[in-house]
Amino acid sequence: MRATAIPAGWDMCAVESLGMVRGGKRLPKGRSLQVTPTPYPYVRVTDMRPGDVELAAIAYVPEDVAPSIRAYRIFRDDVFISVAGTLGIVGRVPEQLSGANLTENADRITSIKCDVDYLMYSLLNEPIQREIDAIRTVGAQPKLALGRIKQFQIAVPRAREEQRRIAGALRDCDEYIAAVVRLITKKQAIKQGMMQELLTGRTRLPGFTRNWVPGTFEELASPVKDRTLPAQVSPDTPLVELDQIESATGRLLARSTVTSATSLKTRFNVGDVLFGKLRAYLRKFWIADTSGLCTTEIWAFRSKPGVSGEFVRFIVETDGFIEAASGAYGTHMPRSDWGTVRRYELLIPEPEEQTAIASVLMDADREVQLLRARLAKARDVKQGMMQELLTGRTRLPAQEAVA
Repeated sequence: MRATAIPAGWDMCAVESLGMVRGGKRLPKGRSLQVTPTPYPYVRVTDMRPGDVELAAIAYVPEDVAPSIRAYRIFRDDVFISVAGTLGIVGRVPEQLSGANLTENADRITSIKCDVDYLMYSLLNEPIQREIDAIRTVGAQPKLALGRIKQFQIAVPRAREEQRRIAGALRDCDEYIAAVVRLITKKQAIKQGMMQELLTGRTRLPGFTRNWVPGTFEELASPVKDRTLPAQVSPDTPLVELDQIESATGRLLARSTVTSATSLKTRFNVGDVLFGKLRAYLRKFWIADTSGLCTTEIWAFRSKPGVSGEFVRFIVETDGFIEAASGAYGTHMPRSDWGTVRRYELLIPEPEEQTAIASVLMDADREVQLLRARLAKARDVKQGMMQELLTGRTRLPAQEAVA
């Protein structure tokens, strides 16, 4: 790693001078983890998150196997780092998993001589992660060697209290980020509940009393059949590819133009609902705010006269529609079949009620999107703080003693 100027009272330290780096351990040959809980949880790379461990899918070591891998446990005051599969995930095990066994695809740093969280955040910071990124690009199955981890260079304040203050500020950021994530999850659950009620007619909005009419999806919308080659339109015409639509959110992640495109595309207009027919279970949908072209792996649904396009956008988000669209042909690259989707049965309200329902759900969507923007900003702020605090470019004031 390139030498970095650090302030007086700080040292550049190799990780091996800050703690002992040890590997994890796989189960003996022929033995497997189990989902039935035992006193011996096992932390895999798939369970690891930056800073923490996801508890939802923890597996367990059989009781008769545990003694043979007892020496490869990780404790609350250790730091883990993934070394195979997804490289460079760094964190600490939660208290309830302290003493868990650690996968052979991760190493642990133990007997740490500085603040544990300070070390964890330093390993998550850009300079170390940039080194790890360079390893990711080498070979089909890159591995982060234990010896390489030992030699990672970290700027460390000599005063333990300053280490704690820095780690505490970054923990505060993490707690705020976690709170926003929880709020997003809550708002999404509320929206899903609203969809289940409003799109089935179980709950009616004030002022609407007419009965809903049984129908099929093709009475609401049908896929656009207008195809063209990119060379036949202006080079600045918007182009939407499947990977530009975020799964399950209805958001477009990126925008591009047809400048370098060559294959046949589908034309779409403002208000058309784009839906990814390749692997429909990924739930890729977007209501177009511009006209343009999209890949033929996307359906551009155009609503029928008198039908709300926004209402159609929420119908394609429902579990029932996704299930119908996932009755696909092809095994390696499953694609939705319009012959099946067109017959998807549902109850259809009058146009005015469609518009009112869509308006309520769009408001719920906007609330979630505002929270997502807040989350993205908070993560950017934390990243900037790490760059400043973990290099000593910005110093936190010492806390005054209480009289």
